[in-house]
Amino acid sequence: MTDFSKFHLSESAKIVSDHIPGKESKKMIALQQKIEGSVVSYPRGIPIAIKKAKGAVIEDVDGNQFLDFFAGAGVVNLGHSNEEVLARVFEQQKNLIHALDFPTQNKMDAITKMLNALPDRLKGEYKVSFGGPTGSDAVEAAIKLAKIKTGRDTILAFSGGYHGMSAAALAMTSDVHYRKKLGTSVAGIHFIPYSYPYRCPFTEGPNNEESSGEACYKYIKMTIENSHSGIPLPAAIIMEPIQGEGGNIPAQRNFLEKTVKMAREHGIVVIFDEIQCGFFRSGKFLAFMHTDAVPDIITVSKGLGGVGLPIAGLIYRKDVEAWGPGDHIGTFRGNQASLAATNGAFDFVEKYKVAEHATEMGNYMMSLLSELQEASTYIGEVRGKGLMIGVEMVKDKATKEPYPEFVKLMKQTCLQKGLLFEVGGHYSNVIRFVPPLIITRTIVENAVEILRSALSELDKGFNKRIENEQSVEFAE
Repeated sequence: MTDFSKFHLSESAKIVSDHIPGKESKKMIALQQKIEGSVVSYPRGIPIAIKKAKGAVIEDVDGNQFLDFFAGAGVVNLGHSNEEVLARVFEQQKNLIHALDFPTQNKMDAITKMLNALPDRLKGEYKVSFGGPTGSDAVEAAIKLAKIKTGRDTILAFSGGYHGMSAAALAMTSDVHYRKKLGTSVAGIHFIPYSYPYRCPFTEGPNNEESSGEACYKYIKMTIENSHSGIPLPAAIIMEPIQGEGGNIPAQRNFLEKTVKMAREHGIVVIFDEIQCGFFRSGKFLAFMHTDAVPDIITVSKGLGGVGLPIAGLIYRKDVEAWGPGDHIGTFRGNQASLAATNGAFDFVEKYKVAEHATEMGNYMMSLLSELQEASTYIGEVRGKGLMIGVEMVKDKATKEPYPEFVKLMKQTCLQKGLLFEVGGHYSNVIRFVPPLIITRTIVENAVEILRSALSELDKGFNKRIENEQSVEFAE
C-alpha cells in the first residue's frame, strides 16, 4: 500500500481557537457578507476562512487544521495542492493556456487517457467533447446532444438526483428548494424513483436491496411502454450511478443494466452523470464500470481537473454523434492548464495505484462506520462505494424517521473538533463523506474517532439541545 502521508499537511486535526470560527475567520466572514453576494452558502455551515490546504487537511486563517472529508464538493480527488499534478500544470502554463478548441498535444493526450481508461469491451466505441468548465455545462451539452439525436424533447430524471444549477440541469435536479422561486425553467422533465432500498417507495423487508432495484426498473418500464403513463417517449434518461447530493446512494444490482437495455430498445439515449462519482471516487475510473451497463453519454467534471482546475466534458458513443461543427461551443472548453491537470492526474493515479487505494480506504472506513452504526442509536444505514460514503441518521431505526436536526448538530460538533463534511439526502439527514482519494489509514481513523466522539456526546444527552438549535443557520 502506498504511503500518501507526504502529500498531506498533517494526518490529524488541530484546533487552537477557543471556538470555531476563530477571531480572524470571523473578521473575514464578516467582510465577505458585506462585499460578496448573498448567494454564498458554504461558510454558513462551515464558518471558516481558508488560508491554505494540502492533501486532506485545510488550515484556516486562525491556524486551525481540519480533516477535509468534503474535498471541495468532491473536486480535489487527489488532494489539495498535489505537487506532482501541479508540476504538470506549471509546465504547461509556460507555453500555452488558452486555445479554444484547437488541437494540442496536451489535449490529445488527455482525451487518449480518458478513452483508454474505459473498459476493454468499450475501447474504440467512444469520443470526447469539451464544453464549458463546469459540470452543469456538461449536463446541458448531454441533453442537447440527446435531443438532436432523437428529435424528441422529454427527459426522465430521478428523485434524489442533482445535475447542476443552469437551466436544464436545474430542471432535472429533484430538490424543489432550488426551483421554488423560479417556476418551470425547462418543460418536459419527469421524475421517477431511484433504486434506494433504505427508502424504497415500492418494497421493504429483508430482501429489499434486490427487490427495490427490480421494482424501480418495472416502474420505469411502465412509464415508457404504457401509452397511458402520461409521459411521451423520452429523448433521454439521465441518472447518477451513485447519487451524490441525494445521499451517496449506489444504484442497486442490475438496476442500471436493465434500465439501459430497456431504454436502448426504445431508442432512448442513456446519460450517466459521473460528475461527482467519477474519476476513481468509487474505486474505478467511472462508477458504472462496477456494472455491465453501457451508457450512451457520460458527463465528467470535478475530479477530472486533478487538483481543482475547472474542466468538464462528455464521453459518448460514436453512434450518438448527431451534431456538427459549431452546434455546441464554449470559450473555455478544454482550457490547456486544466487539461494538463487532467494528464497529471491520470499519471498520478497510475503511478500510485490510487484506484486500488481508494477501494481499500473506502472498505476500511465503511468497516469502522459500521461498528459505529451498531453502537449508535441514530445511525440507520452506512452505504457507499469506494470513498463516496453516506451515513443516514434517523430518530428510530425501526421507523426510519429522518433526523435532519441531529445531522445539523453533528456537523457543528464535528466542526469544533476538526472534521469537515457536507450534508445531503432526500431529507437532509445524511452525512456525506467524499474525502480526497489519497487519505491514509491514520486520517481515516482520526476522522472516525471525531465522529465517534461527537456521537458519544449526543448520545449522552447533548441531543436535548436540538430543539434550541433549530434556529441556527446551516447551508445544506
